Amino acid sequence: MKLIAWLDELTNEDVDIAGGKGASLGEMWNAKLPVPPAFVTTAVAYRYFIEETNLKNTIKHILEGLDVNDSKKLIKASEDVRKAIETVEMPEDLKLSIVESYNKLGDGEDIFVAVRSSATAEDLPDASFAGQQETFLNMKGNDEVLDAVRKCYSSLFTPRAIFYREQKGFDHFEVALCAVVQKMADADEAGVMFTVNPINQNHDQMVVEAAWGYGEGVVSGTVSPDTYLIAKGAEKITDINVASKDTMFIKNEEGKTEEIKTPAEKVDLQVLNETKILKLAQVGKLIEKHYAQPMDIEWVYEGDELYMVQARPITTLDKEGAKKTTAEEQYDAEILLKGIGASPGTMSGEVKLILDLDQIGDVVDGDILVTKMTTPDMVPGMKKAAAIITDDGGLTCHAAIISRELGTPCVVGTKKATQILKNGETVTVDGEKGIIYSGAVAKKQNNMEQGQQQVIYESNPIITATDIKVNVSMPEVAERAAATGADGVGLLRAEHMILGTGVHPSKILNEQGSEALVEVFIEGIKKVADAFYPRPVTYRTLDAPTDEFMGLEGGQDEPHEQNPMMGWRGIRRGLDQPEILSCELKAIKRLREDGYRNLNIMIPLVTNVDEIRKVKAIGKEVGLNMRTDIEFGIMVETPAAALIIDDIVKEGVDFVSFGTNDLTQYVIAIDRNNEFVAKYYMENHPAVLKLIEHVIKICRENDVKTSVCGQAGSRPAIVEKLVEWGITSISSNIDAVKTIRSVVARTEQKIILDSIRNAKK
Repeated sequence: MKLIAWLDELTNEDVDIAGGKGASLGEMWNAKLPVPPAFVTTAVAYRYFIEETNLKNTIKHILEGLDVNDSKKLIKASEDVRKAIETVEMPEDLKLSIVESYNKLGDGEDIFVAVRSSATAEDLPDASFAGQQETFLNMKGNDEVLDAVRKCYSSLFTPRAIFYREQKGFDHFEVALCAVVQKMADADEAGVMFTVNPINQNHDQMVVEAAWGYGEGVVSGTVSPDTYLIAKGAEKITDINVASKDTMFIKNEEGKTEEIKTPAEKVDLQVLNETKILKLAQVGKLIEKHYAQPMDIEWVYEGDELYMVQARPITTLDKEGAKKTTAEEQYDAEILLKGIGASPGTMSGEVKLILDLDQIGDVVDGDILVTKMTTPDMVPGMKKAAAIITDDGGLTCHAAIISRELGTPCVVGTKKATQILKNGETVTVDGEKGIIYSGAVAKKQNNMEQGQQQVIYESNPIITATDIKVNVSMPEVAERAAATGADGVGLLRAEHMILGTGVHPSKILNEQGSEALVEVFIEGIKKVADAFYPRPVTYRTLDAPTDEFMGLEGGQDEPHEQNPMMGWRGIRRGLDQPEILSCELKAIKRLREDGYRNLNIMIPLVTNVDEIRKVKAIGKEVGLNMRTDIEFGIMVETPAAALIIDDIVKEGVDFVSFGTNDLTQYVIAIDRNNEFVAKYYMENHPAVLKLIEHVIKICRENDVKTSVCGQAGSRPAIVEKLVEWGITSISSNIDAVKTIRSVVARTEQKIILDSIRNAKK
């Protein structure tokens, strides 16, 4: 049982072991980039902690049936969970491992360290978690370090983190919390660097934000930082915006982190000189080159020594490769305020001032939310807002990151929006330029000389023979998923349509009747079918393990299973509860009759041909003939399905889709939720790949389409193999669509080139 990992043992592939931050720091350490030494408490350590102390059951009980859109209940649940974690006694062997590692880090002396939370679902390209978990600076001594680790563990259950996991469909216990214990760099200056401009999506521009002292104020948004723009190719500073930095974070005489008033002579003084800015840019380019993608980097200067304390992919670049032209859009209106454009877009609406958290429930759809600084508990209100304006913050503050993820225009760092703007006042927010105009204004173009162009985005889509589709977990993200340019939806999960109601489907059936349940499915499926029409959408019937349905109202009769992933789920459950499956098929039938001919059906966790026959029979009963009325396919998630693919093809399916998450765990006998064996989980295991190659071969011989919708569909190295084997389509996570399309195009070109070269031999 590996409770501790050192940076030299970690790479970027070890997110499941060390979390996003830990894996990224290990990657940079091994690339010889300037990183302070550190060790990481592993995901195994966290899961051991919550299991050994019985915290898992305590947490389940507290969160059962929680309405995350009720801010007060969400905050109370978070407080109860965090108190339980922070007050429980840590297992002795875990405690000893942390203490011994801390002593080793300091060569036997008590040194100051930063203890940073590192979640296994954090900092991933498909999940921007917006700094949900916490960091503790200037911890010293065994007791403080142990206490900080416990608080890191508890920060997995902040209101923001609970809300996000519910919204994004993460099981609370699939995510683990690791703690990075890192030697402190005494920061004279610190901040954040983006290797691509996150606002205007300009890949030729880098952005550096800088403040005095520690960088926590920049990240949290409590300090408005200096902003420097650098031309990446020429390594030349093109713009400097010096902010008024009223406060700064320092280490006080007691060795604790403290926010103080910035000395008067430093408030309006530029933080970094040209030499330091360009040195940062050079290291940023190295990091971007190493990771082969745009990066968001936290940095520290201790004197002239530069250290990187975190690096993660930028998750909000929706216009990659877009082409910009020259002229600006302007407005005929009074400019009320200027700040930092943090999320592009332009919206008009009425101001809703939020000066106290209790007022967040007052925000209604279309309001312009104006506040000093957003907090995690404001997320439900932020989702309703047409635009967001804050007094404080920079490009990496909570408001900026959440707004970019929601696609909501946002201006931060205005300094006095809450003083100048009045409730009910109509304003227009330009989230790219950082300007607030009076009234609801229309765009007016400059009078341009002949031949000059407007500022527009021209997309240049890459055309591939292999379809590039997208996975959709929640109907609410359909528009965002469609905007990726994906060729369709390779996997539309049904589970969140039910989980979103908070009521068990059997309870809906028994108390409201089948029509009510059919309408639940229609509402969710229709949102996605609308967003993608006429592109195909593949609906997968319910595949909810018992532990997911247990927390629903009416779910008290769900069986308690030792391993729900191997239990009553998938089509085996669907056939045991045909009344629910019938409602799903009726919903699809009605939508098809209403013109949504882009819908297809797929069934999960197939193990034998008889299951396919029974589903076809139920479809016939509701008037939906599989393969005649609609394309019908199965998930290949079990070794059984892969090994009897000849029989499945003979029975009659139009397509199959590989669910590599389940297929991997079933092939190599790994429970991916078991911390003791999680490190052995390998989607690229030769046995898994051989089964996939075999299925593709048989399907190609029988004109059956093949796809992949598991995590492997977002992994470039595996995607290359799938294309070489002749897969029909790849379905990836939303944020991976463009990357995977490029990988597929490159692989297809290589296949063609190799074929030409071989023909000439």
